[in-house]
Amino acid sequence: MATRNKPANAVRADPSAGTPFDVRTMNITASVLFIVAGFAIVGYGLAWLMRLPLFTLAAVQVDGELSRNNGATIRANALPRLQGNFFTLDLAKAQAAFESVPWVRRATVRRIWPDKIAVTLEEHRVAAWWHQDEGENKLVNRQGEVFQANPGDVEDEGLATLDGPDEPSAAVMLAMLQRLQPALVELDARIDSLRLSPRGSWQIELDSGAEIELGRGDEAAVLARLQAFVATLAQVQSRFGNRALAAADLRHADGYALKLRGLGTVAPAAPASKNTN
Repeated sequence: MATRNKPANAVRADPSAGTPFDVRTMNITASVLFIVAGFAIVGYGLAWLMRLPLFTLAAVQVDGELSRNNGATIRANALPRLQGNFFTLDLAKAQAAFESVPWVRRATVRRIWPDKIAVTLEEHRVAAWWHQDEGENKLVNRQGEVFQANPGDVEDEGLATLDGPDEPSAAVMLAMLQRLQPALVELDARIDSLRLSPRGSWQIELDSGAEIELGRGDEAAVLARLQAFVATLAQVQSRFGNRALAAADLRHADGYALKLRGLGTVAPAAPASKNTN
C-alpha cells in the first residue's frame, strides 16, 4: 500500500494564532501581575525577617589607637544616636555619630554578621592652639585641621598658638611654624604664637615676649630672613651689653630694625646750662 509523503515545506500551525487579541492581553497582564505580586511577597518577607529581634545589635567593637577616649566613653557618647538593627543601621549616620565624640577625627564603621558592628577610630593629635575668637577653645591637629575640644584635656603646655584670618589657613600656618621653629634653636627660643594677617604678613612672638615682624612671602623667603637675623643677632647684642631682644622688624631689604630691652633709641637730653647772671 502506497504512503503519501508530507510536503517538505509544511508549516505547523500556531495554537495561539486563533486566540483573540484581548484574551492574549489578559494573559500577559495576569502573568506580569503574578510576577510583581511574587516580588512584593518576597520583599515583604525579607523586610519582616530583617526586623526580627534576632538581628538586634548586640555588640559594638571599638578599635584604634586611643589616648583621649576609651571604649566605654565612645559607646556612651555614640550608641544613643544609633538607630536600627544589623540590616537597617545607616552606616553613614553611624559614622557621623562616632565622629561627633570629642577628640575623634575619623571613624570607619562596618558590619560583622550577624549582630555586631566594628568601629575603627582615629583621634586628633594636637599640634597647636587656634586663636581666632575668644572662648572657643579650638585646636589644630597634625593635619592642619581646626577642631574643638576641652582645653583641660591638653597636657602639653608648650603648644604654640596660630592666629590666622580663617580656619582653612591653619594648615599653611602649621607648615610655616614647623619650618621656622628649628631656626630659633640657636637662640634657645620657642615660638609662642604665629600670626598671619589678612594681607599675608607674618609675625611671631617668642616665649620671652619678643615680637618679630617677618613680612610677606612663601616659606622659603620668610625662613631665609629669619635665619639671617638669627645668625647676626648675638653679634649685635654683644655691642650693647648682651641685652635681651624686645622686638625686631625683618621687613627691610638690606637689614633689620632691632629693639633691645633697657636700651632706648632717643639720646638723653643735654644738661641745661647754669645761668651765671
